[in-house]
Amino acid sequence: MLDTTNAANVLNLRAEQETWELSQLAPRAAKSALSRGRAEPRAEDELRTAFQRDRDRVLHSKPFRRLKDKTQVFIAPSGAHYRTRLTHTLEVTQVSRTIGRALRLNEDLIEAIGLAHDFGHAPFGHCGESALNAVVPGGFKHNLQSVRVVEVLERMNLTWEVRDGIHGHTGEHMPETLEGQIVRVADRIAYLNHDIDDAIRAGVLRLEDLPRRTLRALGTTHGERIATLVKDMVLASRDADHICFSHEVQAMMDELRAFMFERVYLNPAAKSEDAKATRVVQALYHDFVAHPELLAKHLGHDIVADDLIQSAIDYVAGMTDTYAIRIYENRFLPTPFPA
Repeated sequence: MLDTTNAANVLNLRAEQETWELSQLAPRAAKSALSRGRAEPRAEDELRTAFQRDRDRVLHSKPFRRLKDKTQVFIAPSGAHYRTRLTHTLEVTQVSRTIGRALRLNEDLIEAIGLAHDFGHAPFGHCGESALNAVVPGGFKHNLQSVRVVEVLERMNLTWEVRDGIHGHTGEHMPETLEGQIVRVADRIAYLNHDIDDAIRAGVLRLEDLPRRTLRALGTTHGERIATLVKDMVLASRDADHICFSHEVQAMMDELRAFMFERVYLNPAAKSEDAKATRVVQALYHDFVAHPELLAKHLGHDIVADDLIQSAIDYVAGMTDTYAIRIYENRFLPTPFPA
């Protein structure tokens, strides 16, 4: 029989955590007890705060598991040490939590945003996003698709603060919470540095190719650069009303980002598989739009005419790299890829 004394203690755990947040977190930190809430109200959990529940729901979701087979930068690399969308997500979340802890912000909210921020990425990384953006009406943005995944496709019913952070991790919308702003900047810290690491591993870059000013200012190793950027952000943001770098370090980040776009992100040597990936994504999208009965078969339900375009976008964008290739091969091969 349940010990009612212990049960009462369990029921107080969430309230104790909420009280701790109100008293110990920074004044501008997001407090779970003061959340703007969910689209569909639900009873409070006995053990976990609202943001902890969101984090757990994200972590146990199918879109999170699919990230392990989605490209970060290099498509189908021959090696186990290249980043995937999942490892990128974990690195972003770790960097974000380090910054959030130093600034006494809400780590649970940071983690929920960080783990879900790339749910809307198409297969084959930014190449897949560009491929969809070029053919779908109104274009395609992975941050908006990420919001659609948690709100509509998976119906996670996350708090407003988490959804706002996911929406604003890139693009024009700036998250209203400092926690969301941290994930937005940590995303850039993580991808610039781990993409350098992967580009050197792939032979696309050498360390000595990097701008010397940025090496002197930020560090010559992966760990040194991340440590410099994290420390600078903490110091610059401590007395500010938003998350930022110092002017000097921001300039170095901008220079490094411009260099990476020129030498890696837009470099034909690094993007040798892009033509094939683009062909797969666009061919699948056009095929599903032209054959709604085929899409219905994959989805397991009839497609309403007005929802055909969006259903095709959702299905293709949700695919992993290997699944997209398999569906393409089943549908179109023996038509060979162009040389």
